[in-house]
Amino acid sequence: MASGFFALLDDISVLMDDVVTMTKVSTKKTAGILGDDLAVNAEKASGFSPSRELPVLWAISKGSFLNKVIILPLAFLMSAFVPSLVIAVLVLGGIYLAFEGAEKIYEYFVPHKKEQKIAAKEDLSKGDLLRIEKDKIRSAIITDFILSVEIIIIALGAVVEETLTTQIIVVSIVALIATVGVYGIVALIVRMDDIGFKLTQQSSDKKGFIYTLGLGLTKALPWVIKSLSVIGTLALLLVSGGIFAHNIEFLHHFMEGMPGILRDFVLGLIVGIIALIIVKLFKGAYKLIFKPSKP
Repeated sequence: MASGFFALLDDISVLMDDVVTMTKVSTKKTAGILGDDLAVNAEKASGFSPSRELPVLWAISKGSFLNKVIILPLAFLMSAFVPSLVIAVLVLGGIYLAFEGAEKIYEYFVPHKKEQKIAAKEDLSKGDLLRIEKDKIRSAIITDFILSVEIIIIALGAVVEETLTTQIIVVSIVALIATVGVYGIVALIVRMDDIGFKLTQQSSDKKGFIYTLGLGLTKALPWVIKSLSVIGTLALLLVSGGIFAHNIEFLHHFMEGMPGILRDFVLGLIVGIIALIIVKLFKGAYKLIFKPSKP
């Protein structure tokens, strides 16, 4: 009986060694998409009043965790029984990401009339603020869902030759890192100004390192947020372009010889523009058919 117990411990030890090794491999393969996930979600979690930043981030984090709970079992089932469906889901998600990236570029140059009207008001009503907040949270959770699918599928692909137990443990750890790690860093970013202010208050020397660091964090936040908006848009196009290039056969050799990052960006932008045009045409047709103008 004792020998059986020690044999069990030995099996657990071997399993944990495999898990640690494969987790490192999976994390390396998903590092790029995790970076994109961070940029996109940091941009989406910013722009709220200081008192609402952490509650909004917590709401998005809970949505992200629920996304992982939904995606993980579906990913294991699809990988085992309908592997072709995994590619289809990835490509559909890539189209949505490309559309969102192209839409952000379009809205930068051609702001919506509704947005211009709201931006012109100095004081928004509580209802407007809640609506904008809910819309941004919903958008962030949807984007997180698609990025989470990509992260989980890539991690699963890295351990596809391992046992089912190892697959479940490794991919679940990567998914946890994608939620706790990413949103933990996002929380630090959106609270940079508060951290900087506290450092300046705690410093007795206004020329010391702590004071300078705190002042730098406070002044850097607006630039970081603006940069994240640009980086987040680029990330959407790069991630989507990478999905198309790696999962659609006839696009494997698109822009062959050019840097991969340029190819992914161009692919994402092209598909995003096409998706944006289709959505605009559909919305226009819907309004024309179902919402005729009043005489």
